[in-house]
Amino acid sequence: MLAVRKARRKLRMGTICSPNPSGTKTSSEVCNADWMASLPPHLHNLPLSNLAIPGSHDSFSYWVDEKSPVGPDQTQAIKRLARISLVKKLMKKWSVTQNLTFREQLEAGIRYFDLRVSSKPGDADQEIYFIHGLFGIKVWDGLMEIDSFLTQHPQEIIFLDFNHFYAMDETHHKCLVLWIQEAFGNKLCPACSVESLTLRTLWEKNCQVLIFYHCPFYKQYPFLWPGKKIPAPWANTTSVRKLILFLETTLSERASRGSFHVSQAILTPRVKTIARGLVGGLKNTLVHRNLPAILDWVKTQKPGAMGVNIITSDFVDLVDFAATVIKLNDLLQEDTALAKC
Repeated sequence: MLAVRKARRKLRMGTICSPNPSGTKTSSEVCNADWMASLPPHLHNLPLSNLAIPGSHDSFSYWVDEKSPVGPDQTQAIKRLARISLVKKLMKKWSVTQNLTFREQLEAGIRYFDLRVSSKPGDADQEIYFIHGLFGIKVWDGLMEIDSFLTQHPQEIIFLDFNHFYAMDETHHKCLVLWIQEAFGNKLCPACSVESLTLRTLWEKNCQVLIFYHCPFYKQYPFLWPGKKIPAPWANTTSVRKLILFLETTLSERASRGSFHVSQAILTPRVKTIARGLVGGLKNTLVHRNLPAILDWVKTQKPGAMGVNIITSDFVDLVDFAATVIKLNDLLQEDTALAKC
């Protein structure tokens, strides 16, 4: 049955990475669908943990269902308030952190995806959904969308970070892992030494997908990487100044070996932030005016064993986020050139 669903879903998938009719591209239309394949040969042997890789925060939240129940990740007080229909409409404004679908993010160059999943209370089946306050699309549909892209772009590598699980028992976990296996099959990369993972080694093995699973359940499957292999320190602030200080500090403390590193270049609203910008939502209240300053910080960074690795952002299409992160890899080329002189 899963194989049939997968086949039908693939038939509906098409490419979206194309210029607009005028022949020019806006920042959100720039196509980085094959940026890993396009890196120069001398970077193919560098560990992925040394490359600069763009990612998205709450990657799935481009669509949330305001008609569904409030998710189990919310407090009882919020659940009671959400019985009022207007409250859910306002929640949606603060739950959505991306404009682009999985496919569109992949075409734009995003390679790391921050994923939170949950069962839905009252559902008789074992369906699992993405969640951020409100329920998003079904996990299976998201996996199919990603797999379709990978099949068409066989040299692109992605990181799927399942870091929050809600209302999930052992049966749900087994179901989710089965879907992951069904969706990606031989594209899955078994957990191994971080330093051994380079573009070249992954290409030779036809592996494209790294699954990180922040739950002891990972021990039962060789293709599930433990969450500790991809730390993602969280600043939890509304201040750009404090965020940048936090990012600099955590980068200086980064382990030189044994793990990847996620720099969460995001601002997190407080209760008073939400109260002040209730109708405006996350994008208009906090992100839109601060993202250019955050991008300026990104431009000053350098990848490498003790530099930036994965950098995530909200609303990755509002600025040239992915392209800016990808361009940081040019600094690794400069280093190599200097070393040869």
